Amino acid sequence: MAKKKTILALVADENGEVFEHPDLLLAGMNGMSICRPQEDELIPLPAGSRLFTIPGTPPIGYDLKTGQERTVTELPHSWGGGAAQAVSAFVTPAFTRTLLPAADYAAKKVDLTLWSYTAVGWCVEEERFYVAATRVDRNQQWQSEHFDDRQLEPLVRARVAAQPDNRLIDQLSRCALDYHCFAAKNLFFGRWEAPLPCSPTCNAACVGCISEQGENECCPASQERLTFVPTVQELCEVAIPHLKSAENAIVSFGQGCEGDPILQADTICDAVRQMRSATARGTINFNSNASIPAAIDSLSKAGIDSIRVSINSVQERFYNAYYRPRGYTFANVIDSIHRAKDNGLFTMLNYLVFPGINDREDEIEALLKLVDSAKIDLIQMRNLAIDPLLYWQKMGADGPGIGMKKMFDRIKEEVPRIQFGYFNRTKENFYPDGFENDWPLPAEL
Repeated sequence: MAKKKTILALVADENGEVFEHPDLLLAGMNGMSICRPQEDELIPLPAGSRLFTIPGTPPIGYDLKTGQERTVTELPHSWGGGAAQAVSAFVTPAFTRTLLPAADYAAKKVDLTLWSYTAVGWCVEEERFYVAATRVDRNQQWQSEHFDDRQLEPLVRARVAAQPDNRLIDQLSRCALDYHCFAAKNLFFGRWEAPLPCSPTCNAACVGCISEQGENECCPASQERLTFVPTVQELCEVAIPHLKSAENAIVSFGQGCEGDPILQADTICDAVRQMRSATARGTINFNSNASIPAAIDSLSKAGIDSIRVSINSVQERFYNAYYRPRGYTFANVIDSIHRAKDNGLFTMLNYLVFPGINDREDEIEALLKLVDSAKIDLIQMRNLAIDPLLYWQKMGADGPGIGMKKMFDRIKEEVPRIQFGYFNRTKENFYPDGFENDWPLPAEL
């Protein structure tokens, strides 16, 4: 019988130095409920992940001797003393977190920045970090080792110099070099999925929007939003060469540096028609809040291949609390999802998941109904990046869920055809061989 692992809690000092706590076992949080991580909720910290502190937030763990919850506010004098801070992991893409870091979030003085906070600890027996996560996608193209900025910068400079009048190229050069957007970097590397941001406006006011935050909102946005609508020519000058020549070519509307592309549906339809008149190669994807059902019909006819609909919940009360829609309704989104599949699109949910919300019984039941009625092909289990306490308060929820891993297992058991993932796919890989049985995925491929 395999020996049970001892996973110690992590704590940090005020300078950000991280220690494993010898007297404290790792705890996690499902919603705002403290819990002991289950064995199937933890994996070795994947390569490319990062640790960071949660400022002003004391960590919580389980006392090794008594088994009771314990909050650590001060570090021992032997460690230099001072206030203790909780430690979180930012898990590399392809992995979905199963638990939040256990911490006294009420003690912090400010709203936290837009990261996906994940419980992490130290395995004594293996002498390595373990994180509360599970792998949901086999694609390894998005690992940081593939994005060497020393190789990237001359490629960006050359492309900008070659197309000095294309505002979209200039925008994407900033995304690649300043914001370190992997999709933008792909464009200049001439491979994989490349972005086509096109909308400076949005009809939602998401609590965790990464491109626009009002004065009294949670925290600064991660990046500046696009300020113009590219012309059809500008879009095609970016997209057509990529579609024609890139390895595993995808071009995607709907990016982190813009509002929602559905508000520019007419321009996009014209651009897609030109793209498809130039080449049948590659995949054209549309990421959106899908708030205008008629636009889905038009985009499908124009020639897009797939759609990814962003949604934090399939329950209207949670959806409205996060998206704060302006001029559209939750029912419009659900209508669009059904229309996408009716129009023959490969249909994905960009499901922004949060332990304690998406693993609730009522949420799981609603999700299963939508998957069945709309014939959804794939659920991208994306980690919602937001201050855990802020989100929990905005949702107005209470009590824990059943656990994220249990949620995944139940969905796959009830709907074997459903695919889990984290990334968009080429049309050649919409339905890979054996996808019905491709769960659970091993943490290390």
